[in-house]
Amino acid sequence: MSKSLFQKPIEIKISTVVAVSAILSTADRLALDAALAEMTGGTTDFFEDDLTVIDVAALPAGSAQIDWAGIIALLKKYRLNPVAVRNAPPSMAAEIAAHGLSIETATKPRDEQEAAPAPAKPAPAAAAAAPAPAAPAEGFPGNAGVMIIDTPVRAGQRIYARGCDLIITAVVNNGAEIIADGSIHVYNTLNGRALAGASGNADARIFAMTMSPELVSIAGVYRTFEDGFPAEYARSPAQIRLVGDRIDILSVNSANRA
Repeated sequence: MSKSLFQKPIEIKISTVVAVSAILSTADRLALDAALAEMTGGTTDFFEDDLTVIDVAALPAGSAQIDWAGIIALLKKYRLNPVAVRNAPPSMAAEIAAHGLSIETATKPRDEQEAAPAPAKPAPAAAAAAPAPAAPAEGFPGNAGVMIIDTPVRAGQRIYARGCDLIITAVVNNGAEIIADGSIHVYNTLNGRALAGASGNADARIFAMTMSPELVSIAGVYRTFEDGFPAEYARSPAQIRLVGDRIDILSVNSANRA
């Protein structure tokens, strides 16, 4: 009997999908086009049809009507694939849906929801309960809070450490992409693209023994290196962190930065 008779027509399983955020501070397509051209340096494969969430939270209040068709076409020109819109007011919902995009609703972190005060009678300050310890980040079995990769990360390969830090003991090659909700530690040479704090953790960092990345990101803030990584940090252990809206590069062994 044919094997196909035992196969289900469709199966639905949980899958991890990584999307980049396109955070708009203007809806002016000319300004957006110029910014993307500068970011990509004219490289046609800078983005690789990455799924993209358009974040409109930074748009000025009372912005003119958004040309969704034009913005979608512009992002696709740079090989970004818009699939959803984040932080959109209800008044935009119908138009967003008409252009085939879903609406991503931001939710408060669980700890914030649990911290909401409940009605209670006053109690002496000395009797106040101590805060509960934070739950450890989700990780691989036997490695709570961390994903460990011992093999080289090849060009075209993407690794995502969801809800935890990422440790790689082998080389990360050009054309590879490594992503973590926490920090990234590469005990070898870091080429390719490295995105830490992917779920919005601005305190995440990127560490490597030797730095030569094409692009780095912390909590969605990007920095590219079209002219090469700063030479004074390229041959020694270095770290990358986010300070405000600026990506900083520092030596692991000193306070110097670029």
